[in-house]
Amino acid sequence: MRLERVAALVPAGARLADIGSDHGYLPVALLRRGTISAAVAGEVAMTPFHSAERTVRENGFEAQISVRLANGLAAIKPDDGISAISICGMGGETIRDILDSGKAHLNGHERLILQPNGGEQPLRLWLMENGYRIVCEELLRENRFDYEIIVAERDGPVLYSAEELYFGPLQMQARTPAFLRKWQHRLSQKQKTLSQFSRAREAVPQEKVQDVARQARWILELLA
Repeated sequence: MRLERVAALVPAGARLADIGSDHGYLPVALLRRGTISAAVAGEVAMTPFHSAERTVRENGFEAQISVRLANGLAAIKPDDGISAISICGMGGETIRDILDSGKAHLNGHERLILQPNGGEQPLRLWLMENGYRIVCEELLRENRFDYEIIVAERDGPVLYSAEELYFGPLQMQARTPAFLRKWQHRLSQKQKTLSQFSRAREAVPQEKVQDVARQARWILELLA
């Protein structure tokens, strides 16, 4: 379901770089549908690199999809003409680090389609600090986990509040049932954590207590 939603957010006719492509399913599916014109499937590990090569070969897309063994955005070459980049299924901090260390490979005109497994706040902060506006956010629940998809385009300068970075600026506006359910669940987790802090035998650092308390307060205000 997650890959299906990511696929729907890739612009028609795009030249896609799928970073951490694993088996190469996303670019292959998009080419089979005629959604994209070409793709780069980047992998840093040898086993998924060979899996992606096999998927591309079995579908006869060797001419349209370049499978490359490279670290992050180093898979992208200047003459690829990439117009969309997808990075899915890893922590938000890892996605942030991939974008940050690979800034030289960004031309600023790409649409970023990001699906972090947690760590959305630091990822949104990087986007803001680098002039990327969040143009779409989705939240979906799969296998008892909440997953977010963040789509961003260079449109700087951009300024989000601390709460918008925490919850997602567009998620806060849309307030979907899935979004409210996620944060009701998170609130009970934060309250449980604060209760454990108060009963802890050893003092918890005050800074940590204040941070969790502030998050709980934000969630209460959001749900109110």
